[in-house]
Amino acid sequence: MAPKKRRSDEGEGEEKKPVIVKRELMVTRSSSRRLNGNSSTDSLSSPKPKSKPRTKKTKTSAKEDLKEQEVQVQTAEVKAVADGSSKTIVIEHCKQCNSFKTRAIQVKNGLESGLSGVNVLVNPEKPRRGCFEIREEGGEKFISLLDMKRPFTPMKALDMDKVISDVIDKIK
Repeated sequence: MAPKKRRSDEGEGEEKKPVIVKRELMVTRSSSRRLNGNSSTDSLSSPKPKSKPRTKKTKTSAKEDLKEQEVQVQTAEVKAVADGSSKTIVIEHCKQCNSFKTRAIQVKNGLESGLSGVNVLVNPEKPRRGCFEIREEGGEKFISLLDMKRPFTPMKALDMDKVISDVIDKIK
């Protein structure tokens, strides 16, 4: 059903008066500037108060990451030389899949809790693709799984507790 049209009241003789809205009652930023004597051109030329510059969190560049890792390796070497008995174990894991990372962290925690005076470095250099390797720095390799393809079955088949105990036995 269509809406009904309104009838105009032409026969009464009174004309409708336009509604006048007073702009003076409405206070805006521009009207307050006009009231204070500041024109729009003055506000553009006047210097704005400087706010603190925004600092965006940027990703660190590859060079900065490499420098940080070199510093960590150097500090680990200095600690190893100072202690004399401490050894450095390097765990290299691929960043392609999260399962590499979880196993590397598990091995790191197991070695640090199982042996005192052992420095464990995780990916001190850029890791190789499809690689999971546990080695002594400048020495023997405990586990070396290279060029694995998905679904990384050789790595997933490992019993990590047995791997940790084997590494601890070889270090002692």
